[in-house]
Order: sequence, then structure tokens, then C-alpha cells
Amino acid sequence: MISNLLYKEIRLAAHPNLFVFTLMGPLVLIPGYPYTMVFLFSLIGNFVNLMYTRETNDIYYSTLLPLKKAEVVLGKWLVLFVSQLLTILISIPFAFLRLQLFSQPNPVGIEANTAFYGFGLMIFACFNLIFLTTYFKTGYKVGASFLKGLFPATLLAIILEVIVHFPAFKWLDSVTFNGQMQQLPILAAGILIYIVAMWAAYKISVQRFTQVNL
Repeated sequence: MISNLLYKEIRLAAHPNLFVFTLMGPLVLIPGYPYTMVFLFSLIGNFVNLMYTRETNDIYYSTLLPLKKAEVVLGKWLVLFVSQLLTILISIPFAFLRLQLFSQPNPVGIEANTAFYGFGLMIFACFNLIFLTTYFKTGYKVGASFLKGLFPATLLAIILEVIVHFPAFKWLDSVTFNGQMQQLPILAAGILIYIVAMWAAYKISVQRFTQVNL
């Protein structure tokens, strides 16, 4: 069922820009760039995708299929999850390549290190929980849902880029082996928060969408 839902979403419902914004991982190679934009671009990609869903009446079409409303939610949830996972996985090789190509630290903000990915998962978690649960209140108010989720996610990204400039938090910017070992709890916390947020987003979204009269 899950594979069929994902296949339907990708082949019939996904906007091409979703794939474009998912492939922003190489941006970590740009010297002097706010690398958290990699995560924020992914959020924009999913916003565009749900806008396309609204314009093509895909939610209504999906409810005409032999699918429960919970499965309609699951399809959109899966696209969000897979695109964000791919965003991270695609960027990781380029993060390693950056270490080989550039000796100078990123003057703008955080390096593409272990803490970066932990906080990135927190950015995703914050956005997803608000965006999905707000969107599935109606099944069509994409813009308002996006703005509500984008504000705290962007605020978290800005704090992350700024905080590493303070001496007490320089350890978050380290790319050494020992420094990144010290950052592992951040990554673990990010993974845990992301899992809990995605579970909650799905459950709340299903509960709300089942009450929507299409």
C-alpha cells in the first residue's frame, strides 16, 4: 500500500519543482553561504507541491479512489518525508567534499557538520508539524499553512546561523573528528524530535482531515 501511494504521488501528483528543490544539497559547496537554506529550499519545494495538488484537485481525485482519508494523508506525508530524507542524503557527500576542497571556515554561519544535520532535522520537524496539521484542517489552504510553518522554521535557521559566532557555541561549528563526536547528541536529538513530530503530524492530520467535508 505504501509503495503504491508513493508511486501515485510521484507519477501523478508531484510538481517538477519538488524534485528541483530536493536537489539543493550541492549548495553546501558554496563558500560564504547560509547552509540552512538547503533545508528551507526543501520546505519551499513541498509548499509548491501542495499548491499544485490544490490547483489540480488531487485531494478530491484521491478521495474518489478506493482510499481512506487516512491513506490520502499518508500519501502526502510520504512525499514530504521522502523529499526531506533525500535532501539530507544528497547533501552529505557534498559536505564531505567541501572539507577536501576548502580549508577556510564558512564566514556566514554554521558548517555542514554533524550539528548542522541535527538542527536541520529540527527545522524540518518544526515545519512539518505545523504545516501538515494546519493544511489538513481544510485540505486546500496551502499558503496560510506554509506561512505558519515557515516562520518558526526560518527563525530556528537564523538562530543557528548566528549562534555559532558566539565563543560559547563555537563547538557547534567544528568540523574536526573530535568536534563532530561532541555534536552527536545534537544529531540524536534531531532524529528523535523529527520522528516524534512526523508521527504527531500524521496522527493529527488524519484526525482533522476525516472531519473535512469535501
